[in-house]
Amino acid sequence: MNMPKHHIEVNIKSLGDSALIVQLGDGIDPAIHETVKNLSELLTSQPFKGFIEYVPAYNNITVYYNPYVIHISQKSSLTAFEIVSSYMNDLVQQMKVNKKEDFKIVTIPVCYGGEFGPDLEHVANFHNMTTENVIQIHSESECLVYMLGFAPGFPFMGGMDTRIATPRKATPRLSIQPGSVGIAGKQTGIYSLETPGGWQIIGRTPLDLFLPHMSPPTLLQAGDRIRFVPISPSEYTDYKEMK
Repeated sequence: MNMPKHHIEVNIKSLGDSALIVQLGDGIDPAIHETVKNLSELLTSQPFKGFIEYVPAYNNITVYYNPYVIHISQKSSLTAFEIVSSYMNDLVQQMKVNKKEDFKIVTIPVCYGGEFGPDLEHVANFHNMTTENVIQIHSESECLVYMLGFAPGFPFMGGMDTRIATPRKATPRLSIQPGSVGIAGKQTGIYSLETPGGWQIIGRTPLDLFLPHMSPPTLLQAGDRIRFVPISPSEYTDYKEMK
């Protein structure tokens, strides 16, 4: 007996004359992330003529293409946007909805508070709890890397316990050290390079996230599960000396 095809709701909108956004849901959700990841893999294995690149986000994929190449290859009266929209919608419907996702678990050592986490006390005071409570809650959350962005290797993670969700700083810092672990709303992330930023910094890892001489050049990838492990300042120094 033929089973009916599963239909996935998708909203496709234009982004200028050479890109479009494939919207697959709203908010930060592991199920939507899996759909984004599966569609990314399909597009990688089945690119269309004129395809340039794609950029995945929490709940959508931006697809960049060459309109001229598409017109030449398709010889159609349709616009490049219409052709790519139809192609992407077909890819979405090809996806295996219950596909088992392979992922890796990465342990990230973090030295919380003090010079490594100058905003730890603010986060604790914001929630009327102790800094020890914040450390415990943050390190007990298994987080999911939804995407990399902002700076090379910077992971945007969901899954952090909402009990310590804290708004960004009103005035961003001009410089944040690499490895700094921060909170912005319900997200947690790790600064991969020294950059300005407005996240609440609660600790720092001695690990390098941007690895330009490796392939891929980042410690973490979308789909990785992250477990934070508290370490002492001396252990932080030991990690640094071992590298």
